[in-house]
Amino acid sequence: MSRESLGLSPGLQEYLLSVSLREDPVARELREYTAGRSDANMQIAPEQGQFMALLVKLMGAQRILEIGTFTGYSALLMARSLTDDGHLITLDVNSDTARTAEKFWKKAGVSHRIESVIGPARESLKNLSPPFDLVFIDADKTNYDHYYESALELLRPGGAILIDNVLWDGNVIDERVQDADTRAIRELNQKIQGDKRVEISLLPLADGLTLCRKKESSGENT
Repeated sequence: MSRESLGLSPGLQEYLLSVSLREDPVARELREYTAGRSDANMQIAPEQGQFMALLVKLMGAQRILEIGTFTGYSALLMARSLTDDGHLITLDVNSDTARTAEKFWKKAGVSHRIESVIGPARESLKNLSPPFDLVFIDADKTNYDHYYESALELLRPGGAILIDNVLWDGNVIDERVQDADTRAIRELNQKIQGDKRVEISLLPLADGLTLCRKKESSGENT
């Protein structure tokens, strides 16, 4: 979905970035490098990355799980917000983009905080142990529901899940679009809206970002 359709004109979007974005040189270099790829649309927006990094600090998160690494921009930003004893595990199937990510993580001085696991995420998730403070989901959309359920199992009570692309370029409201990815996102959005295990807010940030907080107990008020 275009920024204008989310209520921001191009001029207002430019202003927003000019008065809020604080992108360090290595992160900007990685984002600009990724922009030259044919699949650059998989890259999160810099203002989204900055929001996620701030959330890590606000939560005091020490253990983060990322499902979907791509070239490592979001992992770099979140890892920068961790203390030196913090740890981020990121899952992806693409070893080529992982090598790019690792190069920039090293350049940014955060590689010691990040563990890259290569392989199908559904399999890699079976080998992880709780608790995590924060889980970011940004991978293949048809498995989003599985990743969401796995995240809830691995997350500590009071922890947070971030789910990317939940507006899916506006296709979620276009009933003519019925591909598997779009249906998976629609179904998960509807499921989360009624899920009493979490508190939620869907943010019109970039391509849509859902923030879920896992309740402390099943008896916690909504």
